[in-house]
Amino acid sequence: MTRSDAELLRAHLAGDRAAYPELFRRYQSFLWTIAYNELRNREDAAEAVQDTLMRAYQAADRCTSDGSIRGWLVKILLNICRDQFRRSRGRPSEAWPGEALDEVPMPRNPIADHEMRMDILAALAQLPPQLGQVLLMVDLAGWPLSEVAEALGVAVGTVKSRGWRARKGLFEVYRATQPALQVATEDR
Repeated sequence: MTRSDAELLRAHLAGDRAAYPELFRRYQSFLWTIAYNELRNREDAAEAVQDTLMRAYQAADRCTSDGSIRGWLVKILLNICRDQFRRSRGRPSEAWPGEALDEVPMPRNPIADHEMRMDILAALAQLPPQLGQVLLMVDLAGWPLSEVAEALGVAVGTVKSRGWRARKGLFEVYRATQPALQVATEDR
């Protein structure tokens, strides 16, 4: 039987040593994807996820999320990413390396979709991070708008408008790199 996030957190607070690692494993790859989208650097993203693990572990008794622990984890992660970004402003960002694809959850048909994934990730990297986060959280991870709004500390309407702008921007950037799409959309 799979325990809910809230049950795992309560078990952790009650002394169950296996509960917290199980909870964190649920969100580790998703948190890494968000961190990488924010920081655009593999090492910084891994460090941010590790710091999130430690801060959440230390602050577990102060978690006020009733059902969704992931929103709480994302808030912690985004604060850490913002801090890291402020510290590293002088350092140039690096492009999305090909190895980053290994960290993104695999599509249903990895052979057929590999090239498309690379193009979409490259297009996503060209969007402002706040638009990319919404796209990742809502469209790729399927979070409800209210949870995304809570995690990002913005209104639901802001999440909707960022999502619309992110999808439009992603399409425009992706379309500009795809000759077949340009011909198809110009024929309309």
